[in-house]
Formats: sequence, structure tokens, C-alpha cells
Amino acid sequence: MTTIKIDKDIITLINVFAVDPSKQQQLVDALVKTTKQVWRLQDGYVSASIHKSQDMKKVVNYVQYKGKKAFDKRLDNPKAIIHMNKILSMAKADGHLYDVVFTDRKE
Repeated sequence: MTTIKIDKDIITLINVFAVDPSKQQQLVDALVKTTKQVWRLQDGYVSASIHKSQDMKKVVNYVQYKGKKAFDKRLDNPKAIIHMNKILSMAKADGHLYDVVFTDRKE
């Protein structure tokens, strides 16, 4: 189970993809495949969550790594470049790095 928590050693990438509605599921499938075959195998990977908008125009990828150094190293893997090029051929990405500053959960 993925848990979002405040942790100064964890860095979060929130990547919002703008996608043609006819390609939304294809993009989701590509992100899931890349996560399973590339990202989760790399040192410093913590978790990933993929969300698709109900209007079918966006996909959000929420990924956490153990620090900026681990995040930066992820693209040293040639497989990562191949997968990301395929993903970026389907959608426009707008990604930024974040620190978690607040979480709340109703028990």
C-alpha cells in the first residue's frame, strides 16, 4: 500500500500529461508498463500512482524517490529513455518536483 507522508528525504514528481482522449488508456498502459519494467527496479524508487481524468484529457503520474540524486539517476538507464520517448510521443508532459508538506486521513 502506498502511503504519502511528510519525509524530508523523499522527493515527489507530479507529472501532468495532456493527452488526446482517444489515447488516454494507451498512455496509462505505457506508464504502468514503464513503472513495472523500469522505475521500480531502480535504486531510490519508493512508489508510483497513476491517475486518469474522467474527461479523458489528462493523466497524472505521482512518483516518489529517495532524494533528488536518486530521481536524477533514473534517466541514466537506457531503457528509461526508450520508454519516456514513447510516452512523450503520446502526450505533452508538465512535471515538477515537490516536497510533501501536509497530509490528512480520516480514520
